[in-house]
Amino acid sequence: MTYDIAFPNLGIYIGTLRNNIYIPMIGRTIYVYGIIIALAMLVGFLSVTFIAKSKKQNVDDYYDLILYIIIFGIIGARAYYVIFNWSYYEIRTHEILAINKGGLAIFGGIIAGFIVLAIFCFKRKINFIELADTSVCGLAIGQAIGRWGNFFNMEAFGTYTNNLFAMRMKYDYVVNNGIDISHSMNMITENSISYIQAHPTFLYESFFSLILFILLVFLITKKYVFKGEIVATYLIGYGLIRFFIEALRTDSLMFFNTNIKVSQAVAVLCVLIGVCIYVFNLTKVKTIVLNAISKVSLFKKKENNIKEDNINNENINNNNIEE
Repeated sequence: MTYDIAFPNLGIYIGTLRNNIYIPMIGRTIYVYGIIIALAMLVGFLSVTFIAKSKKQNVDDYYDLILYIIIFGIIGARAYYVIFNWSYYEIRTHEILAINKGGLAIFGGIIAGFIVLAIFCFKRKINFIELADTSVCGLAIGQAIGRWGNFFNMEAFGTYTNNLFAMRMKYDYVVNNGIDISHSMNMITENSISYIQAHPTFLYESFFSLILFILLVFLITKKYVFKGEIVATYLIGYGLIRFFIEALRTDSLMFFNTNIKVSQAVAVLCVLIGVCIYVFNLTKVKTIVLNAISKVSLFKKKENNIKEDNINNENINNNNIEE
């Protein structure tokens, strides 16, 4: 029996795995990856609007926001990938915009999305934290679905393993997608066809992102303690998920001329930010900071009042001298 991809320890064998579909009516080939990303965006957006309605938020804000998020999210994801893979693109600048050849990094899209959301809320004079809390729920389910695009592209896999979920792929299909020494040393040959076996990291991330989505929805609908809690939980949850899964991957982006994985470093930063948000809101830190801000504001107000009184007194003295 020949096959393109399999989960042998689960008894699952897929003879042919196509990553594109030809549409005769339009005479074009559509990649399954693109279809899955579009589906992820749709489900994510529907989840956000459903939660917004249940929280009696203005759903129109999300309809106005979604187009900006999609456009700049894709730009951010591509820019992130190109920047940290610059050794490749500096001599292939004509490929920088070739998204159809792959190369989108989710962290870049997340960062861009938060920036766009902040600008949008500032312009509209609406609550950024409220919209961010709701939006990350859609982001989590979108990531859970979107990772299946990596399955159809046979990419974003990990080192060799023979665990229960081990994924076996034709070597010829993945030769440029992250083969490392662990794969080479454990090459499998069946019917004169070479296969590699690896951790299906896309599957791990998809599963845990789904769990994270369920947790976020529970918190925002049942156990909402403070504004910003959902964002903090997402940052901690996804940060931990990505940190450990990235350790298994063989195609990670690296900081320039180092062995530091970019996504692991960003994941740690996400966890730290999330923890800081929790500490700020659930301890005396928030009270101390707000009191300090209040005292500074009061002090500045007194200073301004004193300055105004001095200016008024000077004007009165000047008028008396002129008279």
